[in-house]
This record gives sequence, C-alpha cells and structure tokens, in this order.
Amino acid sequence: MPKIFKLEQHVADLIAAGEVVQRPASVVKELMENSIDAGAGIVTVEIASGGMTYIRVTDNGSGIAAEDAKTAFLRHATSKLRDAQGLEAIGTLGFRGEALAAIAAVSRIVLQTRQPCADEGVALTLEAGEVLDISPAGCPEGTTIIVRDLFYNTPARLKFMKSDRAEGSAVASVVLKCALSRPDISIRFIKDGKTEYHTPGDSRADSCIYSLLGRDIEAGFMHADISDETVSVSGFITKPAASRGNRSYQFFFVNGRSIRSLLLQSALEQAYKNTLPAGRFPACVLYITIKLSSVDVNVHPAKTEVKFTSDKQVFDGVYYAASGALERTRSIVNAEYDMQGTGAPEKTQSTKHRAQTGKIGPAAGGGFRSMQSDEFRSAYISESSKEYKEPANPLFSLQPDRPDNAPHRDRSVISLDYSKAGSRGMPREALPREAKWADAQSAPLQSTPDFRVIGEALNVYIIVEYQDSVWFIDKHAAHERLHFDALMSGAYEPMSESLIMPVICRFKHEDATLLLENEAFLDTLGFSVESFGEDAVAVRHIPADIDIGDTEYVLSEICAGLGQNGTAEPAGRDNIYKAIACKAAIKAGHASGISELEALAVKVMSGEVSHCPHGRPVAFEISKSTLDKGFKRI
Repeated sequence: MPKIFKLEQHVADLIAAGEVVQRPASVVKELMENSIDAGAGIVTVEIASGGMTYIRVTDNGSGIAAEDAKTAFLRHATSKLRDAQGLEAIGTLGFRGEALAAIAAVSRIVLQTRQPCADEGVALTLEAGEVLDISPAGCPEGTTIIVRDLFYNTPARLKFMKSDRAEGSAVASVVLKCALSRPDISIRFIKDGKTEYHTPGDSRADSCIYSLLGRDIEAGFMHADISDETVSVSGFITKPAASRGNRSYQFFFVNGRSIRSLLLQSALEQAYKNTLPAGRFPACVLYITIKLSSVDVNVHPAKTEVKFTSDKQVFDGVYYAASGALERTRSIVNAEYDMQGTGAPEKTQSTKHRAQTGKIGPAAGGGFRSMQSDEFRSAYISESSKEYKEPANPLFSLQPDRPDNAPHRDRSVISLDYSKAGSRGMPREALPREAKWADAQSAPLQSTPDFRVIGEALNVYIIVEYQDSVWFIDKHAAHERLHFDALMSGAYEPMSESLIMPVICRFKHEDATLLLENEAFLDTLGFSVESFGEDAVAVRHIPADIDIGDTEYVLSEICAGLGQNGTAEPAGRDNIYKAIACKAAIKAGHASGISELEALAVKVMSGEVSHCPHGRPVAFEISKSTLDKGFKRI
C-alpha cells in the first residue's frame, strides 16, 4: 500500500498561499509592491475590519493588458523575470509570480485594470483562485484590486488572526514602510473610512518623514550621507538628544526595498557608541543603494531579508554615514560654544569689574545689562550661598569642620582608573585582596544586625560599620531588588499618579496596539493609557515612583516583554519587572536621608538582599585587617 501521494492542486495552492499570505498586512505589502513596480505615481490603500473583510489598492500605474489578466493570477506567472540570469540582478520588488495567485487562493477578488494606450479596460472576478467572470470595463488608467473575506476558505488560518485593531495596525506599519521607501510616490492610507496617512509624493524624504512619523520625530533628524563606487547611503538619523527608548523607528531600505538587518542595525548603533546612554537607541530612515548583483533578495519568503556579497562594505557605508553626521553636529555645537566663549569684551569687562569690587553691580560702563548664564551662576549663586548655610549634622557629616587654612586633600592621588577595572568593577591594584563581594553566603544573616551607618559616599554608596569590617552598599541596586521582589511576589501595590497633561508616547503601530489591548495588565502596574492615533498612546497615569521622563522607556520594555502573542510569558514578565524596578529605584547620584539609608542597610545586612535583579552584587566588605595593612599598621 503506497504511503506517499501527490496533493491535490487546490490543497497545494492553499499551502503555498500560507507561505506568502500570513495576514492582511501580507496582502497589502504584495499589492503595493506590484503598484510600485508598475510605475505608479499615486497609490491608495483602503481597508475595513483590519483588512479581514475588505482591502482595496488603487494605482495609476501601467495597468495589465486584457489578454494577460487571467494569466496574472496563475502561479509563477510574472512580467518581471524571464530566465535564471535575471535572478542575479533583481531590480523589482516582486519577481516570483506568487503574490496574486496566493492571495486569490484564500479570498474573493475583483480586478479592474486599463493600460494608458487602451480604449477600455477589463474586469475580472475570482473566488478561491477560480475565475468566475471576465468582461470589458470602463475604468481609469492603472489597476484596482479589491480583496474580500480573506481566509474565508481556510478556517485553520482564520482562527489565528488577531483582533481587527491589531491586524489594522500591522497593515498601517506595512503602508508606512512602503511610503517611506518611495518619497516620490504619493500614498494614501484609509482605515475604516478615515485617512491615516497621505504623503505628498514630492520626492523629498524629509517631507515624507514629516507626513508619516510626525513633526517631533522629523525635527529630531539630521541628514546623513556617504557615497563611493560600491555603496551609497543617504537619509536621516536622530540627533543624540532625540534618541528613542527602542528600535521601532529604525528604517532601512536597500535599493528601495524595506528590510530587517542586524548588520545595518549594528553599524548604526556602533556609530553612536559612547554617545547614547544605556537603554537609548538611535532612529533612522536610511536608503542604501548598491549594485543589484551585490545583493540577494531571494532569501526570505516575504522578501524582508537580504544577503550582501560584502557585508563589510555595507556596514562601513552605514557606519561612516552616521558617524560623519554626528561629527558634523559636534563641530557645529563646538563652534557655537566658541562664539560664546570668555573672550567677549562685555563679559571680560564685567568679570574684571567684579574682581575689583567684590560685589555684584552695574557694569563698568555704567547702567545695568543682561548677563550670560554662566556669569549669572558664578556670581549670584555664589553670593546667595554665603547668606545661608545648612546646619551640619554632627552624627552623619562626611566633611568634618576644619580651619580655612587646612590643606585640601588631593583627590587625584587616590582616584581610581575605572578604565582598567578588574572583573569586580575596580582596579585590581586598588582593590584590597581581602575585599569580599557580598553574596547570599557572605552577607550577615542576623534578623537585627548590630551595625552603624556611617554615611553615604558620592551619593551612591552607603558606608556601614559592622563588627570589624566596613561595608559598601550600592543603594540603587539594593532598592531595585526590593522593588523587583515585590513585583514578583504580587505584593506591589502601585500608587498611581494622575498627570495634569498626558504623556504622548509614539511607538510602531503593533506596539501601540499591544499596549491598548493589555490595559488591564498595565493597570496592575500603575499605568493608564488610551489611543492617540495609529502609532501613539496618551499616558494619563503612571506609578508615583517612576519619573515622567522614563515613561516611554518603561512602556517600550513592557511591549518587548509582552512579545508576539500579546501576553507576558514568565521570561518576558521578568524583563518587564526589571525595567520597572530599575526606574522606580533610588537613583545613583541623588542624595538620600539617613533614615532611607538605614532602611536599605537593614535589608542588605540581614541577608534579605544580596544581588540586584540583573545579578550584580549589591555590597562588598573590607575588613579592619585589610585597612590596617593598607596603612602599614601591621
């Protein structure tokens, strides 16, 4: 009895369709690419119910000849490729001849098309890939395709579709990328009767970015470009001050094709190395032009990934385009700073006048004048500080009173070079050999340890005297762990703070939808969000212990933790809690009261807290004998 059978053509078509058409966004992407390849100058995309029940794509391109209308819906039928040699230099977005056949296999389609030279067009009706009707039709130049009832004949695929809002957001993201890829094409996107996007099609990338991403993001961009005989890179990258909390606004286009590429992402972020703080990412809209024969676009079913013959050339192109733009920005800032330097006659005269009189008053030339900001600070703030002195705390003062003529300590003698730090974050030559890094075994395990908080160093480290040792505690790491444990145990009861003005956070469409669909989960964390357009949310409540400036970062981490399925799995939930705990904890560099320091010290010295959520130790110990050896006392 044979066990291997040839599938029926209908079943084979459904399986093949599943590789190309995964959701409504896949349909829109394929149809828009066909419109672009047809030389359209205007493309209109309209959807209803997230694209599940209705998709309409209209263009003014070259159209389809009446005799080719039926053939266009056959598998592997294409006008863009003739032979195997054509695969070596593909210049069109579509080329496999699978898009229309795959879409037709799982939907009901109406096609209307007319070529510019034809007196009349043709109308074609299909259902599940079968032609039901074909007839002449009066229609404008170009092509209109209407797709209805997607996956109506494949319930196995239909049940995996997400909500209409989620599917609509995915479609909007596809339209946005296609529109960004071609600033010379005017693209309109209509969702449920409302126009969401409309680009001018004036061939200017900046106006296209303004129309699609908004004024604030466009204002934070700066031009970047570089070109040689192999690779050309042009477009826009963000100024460091306009960095983002995630990578959702990084757009790369290779020969007009929107792609995902870890190589290009790495090249961009390498250019920003030592420029952006941890957790901040650059945004970009970069157009990479390379020889068609130097890139393989046939490596992914959805054509969203490519391979380059020389990764290094492309990496260098993106890296040097971005780093060159950043360097030009630094040069402009430095030039502006030099123009406001100390050589200005008015400022020099004022400084000299104050040095002679010792008082703040009129300028030497008579009359009052406006001061520069640094001059104001050095003058008025220094004067006001003489009028009030905070009373010293004799128990916890780290700077005991000393005579004015007492010698100042030369900090350069004992400063630590952290660029040569060992594995523990301190120079091996500076860290005493007997220093112990705290862990669950080495920390004291008394319920009420007998210790004394001496004070705080650098507004970061709590100094504790315990028995014959001195302990140094990272207050941020300890507090972060306490928050994380409370979140994990369910004991966290956020005090939600109502904002007078909502914080508007922009995300890619899928992330904005993900947040809105998880409002109940966000509420347990102290956040309240509501829709503010396709790619933004308005945050009206935040946890009271999180700074407003950290709102977008925390929400982006929540999006990442929710993942593709829209729910927080254990690993994703851990990452969410880590992000919240980090931003809610006491910030290093902020002065803390003694009661706050003592409360944290109790948690650490009792052994309740030993490591931060990221696994770093929160404290280390230096014994008295180690100190004695360091001072040659023994």
